[in-house]
Amino acid sequence: MTLSPTLGTDTGLPPADPADPAGPAGPAGPAGPGDERATYAVARERSAVLDALIDGHAAGDPTRFRMLTGDRPTGPLHIGHYLASLRNRVRLQDKGVETFVVIADYQVVTDRDSVGEMGSNVHGLVLDYLAAGIDPTRTTIFTHSAVPALNQLMLPFLSLVTDAELRRNPTVKDELAMSAGRPLSGLLLTYPVHQAADILFCHSRIVPVGRDQLPHLEQTRAIARRFNTRYAAGHTVFPEPEALLSDVPLLLGTDGTKMSKSKGNVINLRDTADETAARIRAARTDSERRITFDPDGRPAVANLLTIAGLFLDESPESVAERVGDGGARVLKRVVTDAVNESLAGHRARRADLARDPAHLTSVLHDGNARVNEVAERTLATVRAVMGMSY
Repeated sequence: MTLSPTLGTDTGLPPADPADPAGPAGPAGPAGPGDERATYAVARERSAVLDALIDGHAAGDPTRFRMLTGDRPTGPLHIGHYLASLRNRVRLQDKGVETFVVIADYQVVTDRDSVGEMGSNVHGLVLDYLAAGIDPTRTTIFTHSAVPALNQLMLPFLSLVTDAELRRNPTVKDELAMSAGRPLSGLLLTYPVHQAADILFCHSRIVPVGRDQLPHLEQTRAIARRFNTRYAAGHTVFPEPEALLSDVPLLLGTDGTKMSKSKGNVINLRDTADETAARIRAARTDSERRITFDPDGRPAVANLLTIAGLFLDESPESVAERVGDGGARVLKRVVTDAVNESLAGHRARRADLARDPAHLTSVLHDGNARVNEVAERTLATVRAVMGMSY
Protein backbone atom coordinates (compact mmCIF):
# COMPACT_ATOMS: atom_id res chain seq x y z
CA MET A 1 0.00 0.00 0.00
CA THR A 2 1.28 3.47 -0.90
CA LEU A 3 0.23 6.40 1.24
CA SER A 4 -0.50 9.74 -0.38
CA PRO A 5 2.56 12.02 -0.08
CA THR A 6 0.37 14.77 1.37
CA LEU A 7 -0.55 12.67 4.38
CA GLY A 8 2.81 12.86 6.05
CA THR A 9 3.82 16.35 4.98
CA ASP A 10 5.35 18.23 7.90
CA THR A 11 4.67 21.88 8.61
CA GLY A 12 8.30 22.40 9.53
CA LEU A 13 7.80 22.55 13.29
CA PRO A 14 9.98 20.34 15.47
CA PRO A 15 8.15 17.23 16.68
CA ALA A 16 5.94 17.71 19.70
CA ASP A 17 6.49 15.45 22.68
CA PRO A 18 5.14 12.10 21.40
CA ALA A 19 4.47 10.78 24.89
CA ASP A 20 0.89 9.70 25.36
CA PRO A 21 0.57 9.14 29.12
CA ALA A 22 -3.10 8.33 28.85
CA GLY A 23 -2.36 5.69 26.23
CA PRO A 24 -5.12 3.98 24.36
CA ALA A 25 -6.22 2.20 27.50
CA GLY A 26 -5.11 3.94 30.69
CA PRO A 27 -5.83 7.51 31.85
CA ALA A 28 -3.20 9.75 33.36
CA GLY A 29 -3.79 11.80 36.46
CA PRO A 30 -5.22 15.31 36.15
CA ALA A 31 -2.81 18.09 35.33
CA GLY A 32 -2.22 20.78 37.92
CA PRO A 33 -2.33 24.56 37.32
CA GLY A 34 1.43 24.68 36.87
CA ASP A 35 1.34 21.94 34.26
CA GLU A 36 -1.45 23.70 32.38
CA ARG A 37 0.46 26.99 32.36
CA ALA A 38 3.58 25.26 31.08
CA THR A 39 1.61 23.44 28.39
CA TYR A 40 -0.01 26.68 27.27
CA ALA A 41 3.36 28.45 27.14
CA VAL A 42 4.75 25.72 24.89
CA ALA A 43 1.63 25.88 22.72
CA ARG A 44 2.05 29.63 22.30
CA GLU A 45 5.68 29.23 21.28
CA ARG A 46 4.81 26.58 18.70
CA SER A 47 1.93 28.72 17.42
CA ALA A 48 4.23 31.70 16.90
CA VAL A 49 6.69 29.56 14.95
CA LEU A 50 3.84 28.13 12.88
CA ASP A 51 2.55 31.62 12.05
CA ALA A 52 6.02 32.61 10.86
CA LEU A 53 6.26 29.49 8.69
CA ILE A 54 2.88 30.31 7.15
CA ASP A 55 4.11 33.80 6.30
CA GLY A 56 7.14 32.37 4.55
CA HIS A 57 5.88 29.26 2.82
CA ALA A 58 2.06 28.93 2.59
CA ALA A 59 1.74 30.63 -0.79
CA GLY A 60 4.16 28.16 -2.37
CA ASP A 61 2.89 24.99 -0.65
CA PRO A 62 -0.76 25.37 0.45
CA THR A 63 -1.35 21.71 1.38
CA ARG A 64 1.56 21.84 3.81
CA PHE A 65 -0.56 24.16 5.95
CA ARG A 66 -4.02 22.74 5.30
CA MET A 67 -6.42 24.13 7.91
CA LEU A 68 -9.77 23.02 9.32
CA THR A 69 -12.02 25.36 11.24
CA GLY A 70 -15.76 25.88 11.58
CA ASP A 71 -18.86 26.74 13.56
CA ARG A 72 -22.01 25.12 14.91
CA PRO A 73 -25.14 26.58 13.26
CA THR A 74 -26.94 27.34 16.52
CA GLY A 75 -27.71 30.97 15.70
CA PRO A 76 -26.23 34.10 14.10
CA LEU A 77 -22.54 34.87 14.33
CA HIS A 78 -21.55 37.78 16.56
CA ILE A 79 -18.65 40.17 16.91
CA GLY A 80 -16.73 37.67 19.03
CA HIS A 81 -16.71 35.27 16.06
CA TYR A 82 -15.73 38.10 13.73
CA LEU A 83 -12.82 39.33 15.83
CA ALA A 84 -11.48 35.96 16.97
CA SER A 85 -12.01 33.77 13.92
CA LEU A 86 -13.54 35.24 10.75
CA ARG A 87 -10.88 37.90 10.24
CA ASN A 88 -8.16 35.36 10.92
CA ARG A 89 -9.62 32.86 8.43
CA VAL A 90 -9.56 35.51 5.72
CA ARG A 91 -5.99 36.46 6.67
CA LEU A 92 -4.79 32.86 6.40
CA GLN A 93 -6.74 32.23 3.20
CA ASP A 94 -5.11 35.30 1.63
CA LYS A 95 -1.67 34.05 2.67
CA GLY A 96 -2.30 30.87 0.68
CA VAL A 97 -3.35 28.40 3.39
CA GLU A 98 -5.64 25.68 2.00
CA THR A 99 -8.72 26.06 4.17
CA PHE A 100 -11.73 23.89 5.00
CA VAL A 101 -14.63 25.42 6.94
CA VAL A 102 -17.11 22.96 8.44
CA ILE A 103 -20.64 23.97 9.35
CA ALA A 104 -21.07 21.36 12.08
CA ASP A 105 -24.81 20.79 11.85
CA TYR A 106 -24.72 17.31 13.39
CA GLN A 107 -23.04 18.76 16.46
CA VAL A 108 -25.98 21.05 17.18
CA VAL A 109 -27.81 18.20 18.91
CA THR A 110 -24.92 17.29 21.23
CA ASP A 111 -26.42 19.51 23.93
CA ARG A 112 -29.85 20.50 22.56
CA ASP A 113 -33.24 18.83 22.31
CA SER A 114 -33.94 19.98 18.75
CA VAL A 115 -32.14 21.27 15.69
CA GLY A 116 -33.87 24.66 15.86
CA GLU A 117 -33.85 26.87 12.77
CA MET A 118 -31.15 24.78 11.14
CA GLY A 119 -31.68 25.79 7.50
CA SER A 120 -31.73 29.54 8.14
CA ASN A 121 -28.82 29.28 10.57
CA VAL A 122 -26.68 27.44 8.01
CA HIS A 123 -27.43 30.01 5.30
CA GLY A 124 -26.74 32.79 7.80
CA LEU A 125 -23.27 31.38 8.43
CA VAL A 126 -22.54 31.21 4.71
CA LEU A 127 -23.70 34.82 4.33
CA ASP A 128 -21.32 35.99 7.04
CA TYR A 129 -18.43 33.90 5.70
CA LEU A 130 -18.73 35.38 2.23
CA ALA A 131 -19.38 38.92 3.50
CA ALA A 132 -16.24 38.71 5.66
CA GLY A 133 -14.12 37.88 2.61
CA ILE A 134 -13.97 34.10 2.58
CA ASP A 135 -13.63 33.09 -1.07
CA PRO A 136 -15.32 29.77 -1.93
CA THR A 137 -12.91 29.27 -4.84
CA ARG A 138 -10.04 29.15 -2.33
CA THR A 139 -11.80 28.00 0.84
CA THR A 140 -14.00 24.89 0.95
CA ILE A 141 -17.23 25.48 2.89
CA PHE A 142 -19.23 22.34 3.69
CA THR A 143 -21.83 20.87 6.03
CA HIS A 144 -21.04 18.04 8.41
CA SER A 145 -24.15 15.98 7.61
CA ALA A 146 -23.43 15.98 3.87
CA VAL A 147 -20.23 13.91 4.22
CA PRO A 148 -21.07 10.28 5.12
CA ALA A 149 -17.47 9.07 4.84
CA LEU A 150 -16.35 11.61 7.43
CA ASN A 151 -18.81 10.25 9.95
CA GLN A 152 -17.77 6.65 9.26
CA LEU A 153 -14.35 7.49 10.69
CA MET A 154 -16.02 7.79 14.08
CA LEU A 155 -16.12 4.01 14.53
CA PRO A 156 -12.37 3.26 14.38
CA PHE A 157 -11.61 6.48 16.24
CA LEU A 158 -13.93 5.51 19.10
CA SER A 159 -11.87 2.35 19.56
CA LEU A 160 -8.86 4.54 20.39
CA VAL A 161 -10.27 6.46 23.37
CA THR A 162 -11.50 5.51 26.79
CA ASP A 163 -14.63 6.48 28.65
CA ALA A 164 -12.46 8.13 31.33
CA GLU A 165 -10.65 10.29 28.77
CA LEU A 166 -13.90 11.52 27.28
CA ARG A 167 -15.33 12.37 30.68
CA ARG A 168 -12.20 14.41 31.51
CA ASN A 169 -12.66 16.61 28.45
CA PRO A 170 -13.43 20.17 29.67
CA THR A 171 -16.44 20.63 27.38
CA VAL A 172 -17.98 17.34 28.44
CA LYS A 173 -17.25 18.09 32.10
CA ASP A 174 -18.77 21.57 31.88
CA GLU A 175 -21.91 20.36 30.14
CA LEU A 176 -22.31 17.55 32.65
CA ALA A 177 -21.91 20.00 35.56
CA MET A 178 -24.59 22.29 34.10
CA SER A 179 -27.02 19.50 33.26
CA ALA A 180 -28.79 19.55 36.64
CA GLY A 181 -28.91 15.78 36.73
CA ARG A 182 -29.88 15.31 33.11
CA PRO A 183 -28.36 12.10 31.69
CA LEU A 184 -25.25 12.57 29.56
CA SER A 185 -26.06 11.62 25.96
CA GLY A 186 -23.76 9.37 24.00
CA LEU A 187 -23.42 12.11 21.39
CA LEU A 188 -22.20 14.66 23.92
CA LEU A 189 -19.84 12.15 25.54
CA THR A 190 -18.22 11.42 22.18
CA TYR A 191 -18.14 15.07 21.08
CA PRO A 192 -14.30 15.19 21.22
CA VAL A 193 -14.15 12.24 18.81
CA HIS A 194 -16.54 13.99 16.41
CA GLN A 195 -14.15 16.92 16.42
CA ALA A 196 -11.21 14.60 15.79
CA ALA A 197 -12.98 13.12 12.76
CA ASP A 198 -13.68 16.62 11.43
CA ILE A 199 -10.02 17.55 11.70
CA LEU A 200 -8.40 14.32 10.55
CA PHE A 201 -10.59 13.32 7.60
CA CYS A 202 -9.02 16.08 5.46
CA HIS A 203 -5.56 15.66 7.04
CA SER A 204 -5.66 19.15 8.47
CA ARG A 205 -2.28 20.29 9.75
CA ILE A 206 -3.50 23.51 11.38
CA VAL A 207 -6.45 24.14 13.68
CA PRO A 208 -7.09 27.70 14.94
CA VAL A 209 -8.13 27.41 18.59
CA GLY A 210 -8.46 29.36 21.80
CA ARG A 211 -6.76 28.31 25.01
CA ASP A 212 -9.86 26.47 26.23
CA GLN A 213 -9.88 24.29 23.11
CA LEU A 214 -6.36 22.94 23.47
CA PRO A 215 -7.55 19.76 25.25
CA HIS A 216 -9.80 18.98 22.28
CA LEU A 217 -6.87 19.29 19.90
CA GLU A 218 -4.63 17.18 22.13
CA GLN A 219 -7.27 14.44 22.07
CA THR A 220 -7.25 14.63 18.26
CA ARG A 221 -3.47 14.37 18.22
CA ALA A 222 -3.68 11.32 20.48
CA ILE A 223 -6.24 9.66 18.19
CA ALA A 224 -4.03 10.26 15.14
CA ARG A 225 -0.99 8.90 16.95
CA ARG A 226 -2.83 5.82 18.20
CA PHE A 227 -4.37 5.05 14.81
CA ASN A 228 -0.96 5.21 13.16
CA THR A 229 0.53 2.92 15.80
CA ARG A 230 -2.28 0.40 16.22
CA TYR A 231 -3.71 0.07 12.73
CA ALA A 232 -1.05 1.39 10.32
CA ALA A 233 2.11 -0.28 11.72
CA GLY A 234 3.63 3.11 12.49
CA HIS A 235 3.02 4.63 9.05
CA THR A 236 1.68 8.19 9.10
CA VAL A 237 -1.86 7.88 7.84
CA PHE A 238 -2.94 10.83 9.97
CA PRO A 239 -0.48 13.66 10.78
CA GLU A 240 -0.85 15.26 14.19
CA PRO A 241 -2.41 18.72 13.74
CA GLU A 242 -0.93 21.82 15.31
CA ALA A 243 -2.72 24.57 17.25
CA LEU A 244 -2.72 28.09 15.88
CA LEU A 245 -3.67 30.14 18.92
CA SER A 246 -5.73 33.30 18.67
CA ASP A 247 -4.32 36.57 19.98
CA VAL A 248 -7.82 37.90 20.63
CA PRO A 249 -8.61 37.78 24.37
CA LEU A 250 -11.78 36.21 25.71
CA LEU A 251 -14.54 38.77 25.23
CA LEU A 252 -17.44 39.25 27.60
CA GLY A 253 -21.04 39.81 26.60
CA THR A 254 -22.96 43.02 27.19
CA ASP A 255 -24.07 41.71 30.60
CA GLY A 256 -20.51 41.21 31.81
CA THR A 257 -20.58 37.40 31.55
CA LYS A 258 -19.10 35.13 28.87
CA MET A 259 -20.28 36.11 25.41
CA SER A 260 -22.77 33.49 24.26
CA LYS A 261 -25.47 33.24 21.60
CA SER A 262 -27.69 31.36 24.03
CA LYS A 263 -27.53 34.19 26.58
CA GLY A 264 -28.52 36.87 24.12
CA ASN A 265 -25.70 39.10 25.37
CA VAL A 266 -24.02 39.49 21.99
CA ILE A 267 -23.84 41.97 19.13
CA ASN A 268 -24.70 39.99 16.01
CA LEU A 269 -23.01 40.66 12.71
CA ARG A 270 -26.43 40.86 11.07
CA ASP A 271 -27.67 43.55 13.52
CA THR A 272 -28.40 46.98 12.12
CA ALA A 273 -26.45 50.03 13.25
CA ASP A 274 -29.37 51.08 15.45
CA GLU A 275 -29.67 47.62 17.01
CA THR A 276 -25.94 47.65 17.70
CA ALA A 277 -26.18 51.06 19.36
CA ALA A 278 -29.05 49.88 21.56
CA ARG A 279 -27.16 46.76 22.66
CA ILE A 280 -24.06 48.77 23.56
CA ARG A 281 -26.09 51.42 25.42
CA ALA A 282 -27.46 48.63 27.60
CA ALA A 283 -24.02 47.13 28.25
CA ARG A 284 -22.85 46.89 31.85
CA THR A 285 -20.20 49.34 33.07
CA ASP A 286 -19.59 50.79 36.57
CA SER A 287 -20.03 54.01 38.52
CA GLU A 288 -16.51 55.44 38.13
CA ARG A 289 -16.46 58.40 35.77
CA ARG A 290 -12.84 58.26 34.62
CA ILE A 291 -12.35 55.43 32.16
CA THR A 292 -9.29 53.26 32.76
CA PHE A 293 -8.23 49.87 31.44
CA ASP A 294 -8.24 47.57 34.45
CA PRO A 295 -9.29 44.02 33.43
CA ASP A 296 -9.18 42.71 37.01
CA GLY A 297 -10.79 45.62 38.82
CA ARG A 298 -13.15 46.86 36.09
CA PRO A 299 -13.81 43.89 33.78
CA ALA A 300 -16.96 45.25 32.10
CA VAL A 301 -15.30 48.58 31.22
CA ALA A 302 -12.12 46.78 30.13
CA ASN A 303 -14.19 44.56 27.86
CA LEU A 304 -15.74 47.54 26.05
CA LEU A 305 -12.31 49.12 25.68
CA THR A 306 -10.96 45.85 24.26
CA ILE A 307 -13.78 45.60 21.72
CA ALA A 308 -13.23 49.19 20.58
CA GLY A 309 -9.47 48.63 20.40
CA LEU A 310 -9.81 45.49 18.28
CA PHE A 311 -12.07 47.22 15.78
CA LEU A 312 -9.95 50.39 15.71
CA ASP A 313 -6.61 48.50 15.70
CA GLU A 314 -5.57 50.37 18.84
CA SER A 315 -4.61 49.27 22.32
CA PRO A 316 -7.42 49.38 24.90
CA GLU A 317 -5.20 51.66 26.99
CA SER A 318 -5.10 54.25 24.20
CA VAL A 319 -8.89 54.11 23.84
CA ALA A 320 -9.24 54.62 27.60
CA GLU A 321 -6.90 57.61 27.48
CA ARG A 322 -8.96 59.14 24.69
CA VAL A 323 -12.24 58.70 26.59
CA GLY A 324 -10.73 59.92 29.86
CA ASP A 325 -13.30 61.65 32.09
CA GLY A 326 -16.07 61.26 29.51
CA GLY A 327 -17.45 58.34 31.49
CA ALA A 328 -19.56 55.41 30.34
CA ARG A 329 -21.64 57.53 27.97
CA VAL A 330 -18.66 58.63 25.89
CA LEU A 331 -17.09 55.16 26.11
CA LYS A 332 -20.23 53.54 24.72
CA ARG A 333 -20.39 56.08 21.91
CA VAL A 334 -16.77 55.31 20.97
CA VAL A 335 -17.49 51.57 20.99
CA THR A 336 -20.67 52.00 18.96
CA ASP A 337 -18.93 54.09 16.33
CA ALA A 338 -16.00 51.65 16.13
CA VAL A 339 -18.24 48.62 15.66
CA ASN A 340 -20.67 50.22 13.22
CA GLU A 341 -18.02 51.84 11.05
CA SER A 342 -15.92 48.68 10.93
CA LEU A 343 -18.88 46.44 10.08
CA ALA A 344 -20.56 48.77 7.58
CA GLY A 345 -18.91 47.08 4.61
CA HIS A 346 -19.62 43.60 5.95
CA ARG A 347 -23.27 44.39 6.46
CA ALA A 348 -23.65 45.91 2.99
CA ARG A 349 -22.06 42.86 1.36
CA ARG A 350 -24.22 40.56 3.47
CA ALA A 351 -27.37 42.34 2.33
CA ASP A 352 -26.33 42.04 -1.33
CA LEU A 353 -25.53 38.33 -0.97
CA ALA A 354 -28.85 37.65 0.75
CA ARG A 355 -30.64 38.70 -2.45
CA ASP A 356 -29.23 35.63 -4.23
CA PRO A 357 -30.04 32.52 -2.15
CA ALA A 358 -29.28 30.28 -5.13
CA HIS A 359 -25.64 31.38 -4.93
CA LEU A 360 -25.45 30.37 -1.26
CA THR A 361 -26.85 26.95 -2.13
CA SER A 362 -24.33 26.52 -4.94
CA VAL A 363 -21.45 27.40 -2.59
CA LEU A 364 -22.55 24.61 -0.24
CA HIS A 365 -23.15 22.11 -3.06
CA ASP A 366 -19.71 22.75 -4.53
CA GLY A 367 -18.02 22.55 -1.13
CA ASN A 368 -19.87 19.37 -0.17
CA ALA A 369 -18.93 17.73 -3.47
CA ARG A 370 -15.25 18.51 -3.04
CA VAL A 371 -15.17 17.39 0.58
CA ASN A 372 -16.89 14.12 -0.23
CA GLU A 373 -14.06 13.31 -2.66
CA VAL A 374 -11.48 14.03 0.06
CA ALA A 375 -13.37 12.04 2.70
CA GLU A 376 -13.89 9.02 0.42
CA ARG A 377 -10.16 8.88 -0.31
CA THR A 378 -9.38 9.04 3.39
CA LEU A 379 -11.90 6.33 4.23
CA ALA A 380 -10.48 4.13 1.46
CA THR A 381 -7.02 4.51 3.02
CA VAL A 382 -8.37 3.69 6.48
CA ARG A 383 -10.10 0.57 5.18
CA ALA A 384 -6.92 -0.49 3.43
CA VAL A 385 -4.66 -0.18 6.46
CA MET A 386 -7.27 -1.95 8.60
CA GLY A 387 -7.60 -4.80 6.10
CA MET A 388 -11.21 -3.98 5.28
CA SER A 389 -10.99 -3.38 1.53
CA TYR A 390 -13.34 -6.14 0.37
